[in-house]
Amino acid sequence: MSTCRSRREIREMIDKIQANVEEVKKKHSAILSAPQSDEKTKHELEDLMADIKKTANKVRGKLKQQNIEQEEHSNKSSADLRIRKTQHSTLSRKFVEVMTEYNRTQTDYRDRCKNRILRQLEITGRATTDDELEAMLEQDNPAVFTQGTLADIEARHADIIKLETSIRELHDMFMDMAMLVESQGELIDRIEHHVSEATEYVETGGGELVQAHMWARKARKKKVFLVICLSVTLIIIIIILAVQLA
Repeated sequence: MSTCRSRREIREMIDKIQANVEEVKKKHSAILSAPQSDEKTKHELEDLMADIKKTANKVRGKLKQQNIEQEEHSNKSSADLRIRKTQHSTLSRKFVEVMTEYNRTQTDYRDRCKNRILRQLEITGRATTDDELEAMLEQDNPAVFTQGTLADIEARHADIIKLETSIRELHDMFMDMAMLVESQGELIDRIEHHVSEATEYVETGGGELVQAHMWARKARKKKVFLVICLSVTLIIIIIILAVQLA
């Protein structure tokens, strides 16, 4: 498979993950706004999460493979290598950004589920602190909430358990990708810095840029003229001295 085609596939997969993350957000809102647990929506959410995980692992594998190939062809021209590394770094960072947003979505949903459990417990007259609730959640046992049987609390607790597994998996992926991005981060940082500076300069001083080019051309012309004058003068002096010595 050509490198260009591989990069295109990676971009398409990252776009797919991004679209799925937006769908996950919608499912979260639908589940939390429903008065009762909606199993159909939950199954759809689980399918989305499974698809994100599967696609993300493919992207990670392809990015790592590209990195290995770049190291193997490090003897190529520096310009070609810089282009490949820049494109790879751009894709890697885009992937990390999308997965960071997914992680943020997951943790936000966990907090919203936890707050809903707290409200439900308050309604039943069982006031619970945040620390006490965290301890209950860590037990991985929905029955801990069900002295009076609260179906909604059980459902939220089950959601949180699944979320924590997903968040742990994301953490492992982040650590792996962070090392990959960091190894090429300096190059892309320098490029972004120069692009940013150039953009700002063009936006704020287009006229000055044109004028500077004119001054530069004039200065170069003057420098060439002076060099020619000095050369001619030196030749004349040499000729005069040669005649006198003869």
